[in-house]
Amino acid sequence: MSADRRIAHVDMDAFYASVELLRRPELVSRPVAIGGRGDPESRGVVTTANYPARVYGIRSGMPLAQAARLCPDCIFLPVDFTAYRAASRRFKAAIATITDRIEDRGIDEVYVDLDGLPTASEDVGRALKRAIGETTGLTCSVGIAPNKLLAKIASDLDKPDGLTCLTADELEQRIWPLPAGRINGIGPRARDRLRSLGIESIGDLAAADPVQLQRHFGLGYTRWLIEAAHGRDDRPLCYDQEPRSRSRETTFERDLVWGRHDDEIREFVGELSGQLARDQQSGHHAARTIGIKLRLADFTIVTRDLSLARATDDPLEIEQAALACLARIPFARLPSARLPFARVLGEGGRSASPTVGGESRPRTRTARAIRLIGVRASAIGPQAEPPPQLF
Repeated sequence: MSADRRIAHVDMDAFYASVELLRRPELVSRPVAIGGRGDPESRGVVTTANYPARVYGIRSGMPLAQAARLCPDCIFLPVDFTAYRAASRRFKAAIATITDRIEDRGIDEVYVDLDGLPTASEDVGRALKRAIGETTGLTCSVGIAPNKLLAKIASDLDKPDGLTCLTADELEQRIWPLPAGRINGIGPRARDRLRSLGIESIGDLAAADPVQLQRHFGLGYTRWLIEAAHGRDDRPLCYDQEPRSRSRETTFERDLVWGRHDDEIREFVGELSGQLARDQQSGHHAARTIGIKLRLADFTIVTRDLSLARATDDPLEIEQAALACLARIPFARLPSARLPFARVLGEGGRSASPTVGGESRPRTRTARAIRLIGVRASAIGPQAEPPPQLF
């Protein structure tokens, strides 16, 4: 690990919720979750939640109805991506007044190369936070370390509104005691497998037998695990601001089943493809890869992608590629776990359950039912210049 580099990871605090609370300051101390149309009785998942809501266990990706059960007093607000994108542009412009050596990692986080700046790490960290706060009214957490991996860990150590500076010689003292899952790139499955091997902390992982790790994770991932546990990360910052991917998705009011609601599903794919095409055209971009994403009734995610012969921003071509991806999904072979179904209306509109042999039996649905569908464009680049007109 090179001790000479200084990389900052700037992570906006509960970004979507914080933008909303600027417009609704009376809700600052209340639990607030953002998602869907802001109606916990409708379909949708939590996009983000503020810190009072997180105390109740509300997390991103959780169904809105589940979040409402965890915290009946939670305030639910609809997503407003126009406002979030505008705030994102403002906080990144604020950072650019200090340095333009910025790697854009999404709507609410960036890496910043501090090499060459004469200011001490703590001072430049405070300057970044001050510039962002004065420009946007929002708080962020900043981690400064010798590389991107450690900077990202550091930015999460003192949230919200934190500043953590980490040097190479503090690895064993400050990083090794942390859970292994704090390393970006160790997901829930890998974390659970590490636990089954008795590896709980990053320090445990650093001391683990590489041969044992390789038996469970393969050679490539094992090499990365060992490097990450020892704080080694030589990845450079990428200053190219072109988007890597774009997507549009929607959550259905009711589950749709392929083979029964094909026309409706295709209609949604067409609408999303048109929206995605307009996004591409507005940024003068085209994509070589189009994909489809489904979230099933049991919240399993299924994806398929298709690489095109040439990049496109044409809505019809995007729609055709997305439908081709949809046709490749083996619905008949997907898991068919039985789940509780929505209530059934009986006489007079009263709730009723179907009966078998005179006894009430809860109605069920299969995991093949679709809750959400999305269309994604990746391998994005600039639009090709149109051919010259000869006549």
